[in-house]
Amino acid sequence: MAFSDAVLLLADPPGLLPARQQMAVSLGFHIILACFGVAFPTIIYVVHRRGIVRDDPVALGLAKRWAKVSAVLFAIGAVSGTVLSFEMGLLWPGLMGRFGDVLGLPFAFEGLSFFVEAIFLGIYLYGWGRMPPRLHLAMLIPMGVSGIVGTFCVVSVNAWMNNPAGFSIRDGEVTDVNPWRAMFNDGVWLQFLHMWVAAFMVVGLVVAGVYAAGLLRGRDDAHHRLGFTVPFVFASVAAIAQPLIGHVLGMRIHDSQPAKLAAFELAETTEGPAPFRLGGVLVDGEVHGALEIPRLGSIIARNSFDAPVPGLDTVPRQDWPPVNITHLSFQSMVVIGTALAAGVLLYWLLRWRGRDLLDNRWFLRFAVIAGPLAILAVEFGWTATEVGRQPWTVWHILRTPDAATTMTGLWWSYSAVLVIYVGMTVGAWIVLRSMARRWRAGEADLPSPYGPPREDSVT
Repeated sequence: MAFSDAVLLLADPPGLLPARQQMAVSLGFHIILACFGVAFPTIIYVVHRRGIVRDDPVALGLAKRWAKVSAVLFAIGAVSGTVLSFEMGLLWPGLMGRFGDVLGLPFAFEGLSFFVEAIFLGIYLYGWGRMPPRLHLAMLIPMGVSGIVGTFCVVSVNAWMNNPAGFSIRDGEVTDVNPWRAMFNDGVWLQFLHMWVAAFMVVGLVVAGVYAAGLLRGRDDAHHRLGFTVPFVFASVAAIAQPLIGHVLGMRIHDSQPAKLAAFELAETTEGPAPFRLGGVLVDGEVHGALEIPRLGSIIARNSFDAPVPGLDTVPRQDWPPVNITHLSFQSMVVIGTALAAGVLLYWLLRWRGRDLLDNRWFLRFAVIAGPLAILAVEFGWTATEVGRQPWTVWHILRTPDAATTMTGLWWSYSAVLVIYVGMTVGAWIVLRSMARRWRAGEADLPSPYGPPREDSVT
């Protein structure tokens, strides 16, 4: 380690490392639950509408079951989201204390969206048999819209960190605050689209994988086939669109964050045409263990056969992100996303040619693992995005050590958060497994979570 690096480490506040670890765990946990809040209402709407229009009891049964699953996940997401809201202020006072006026608007809208989604989820859960069918179905629309709006607001804050706008700094003070300009910054639309599509890919593949597992166990019936097909259609569209959206987003990074792009491509020096380095790590200024594919780096990053890709040599050493973590996370996301897109394309191609892969055990095994792989792709993508922005919390304005708290003893709060999240994960697994066993045993109408007792049980 160089002497200057050692000095920087000594100057870091004591709460920086635990704050980073705690925030990473909280975000990594909550983001998967947020995906269900974004995508699940739309998928439920499709099967519920099919049940009404076609008088299909199988589709209506799926809608009722999925709604109760979404209630369990929503409850857990409410806890993890609340933890995150406190962490923003407690762990990063240098960010929120200085830029709270800039970021207050999207956080306020996100809170309102959360309450709207909760209200209409409750109405939908307890509306079965108590509301006209089409009015009951319509309750899913504000649920879905509020989930999307809330996610947009949160993503807009992250996009603002990458593309700061809507304020001026005079004599070290934040002035001329325009919260609308901050919320609708230059990077928000592409970054939100990337996250929105990722949500449908995750939820679609996870839900389809549950029914693929059932098919593998011999439960070959209309319930499992429809339960697989509807979410898999959503996931297929998302998995195919996601690499294209990511490609456009990556080209924009060339102009907005060249250091992040250099880390993505493991480019020590500026090269044109640039190769694509598959794998590999940067050790003592040299790339080791990478498989280089000529020109592909320029094609992916610049949409050109010979355009140069900026290297780390264009960035001051103190402004480099953690190169190897950023590079490997980015490539893991790309490899998994490409594999998922290829898998769904193969499925629909063979189905178009008359082959039903739902009878193929190898495909069903792929469908089972596709959900966890999609989750990993999202986690790797956020790791690449966040770690690649370092050492900045707000790009070229606020460094992460300056944003972190100076409190000590944060390892205790980090440990408490870990215990809470492990407990919620185990609890959700137990509850959902219990619900699944009761459904398989023939109980068609489980009580809704936190709901009133069924009328036939009241004496």
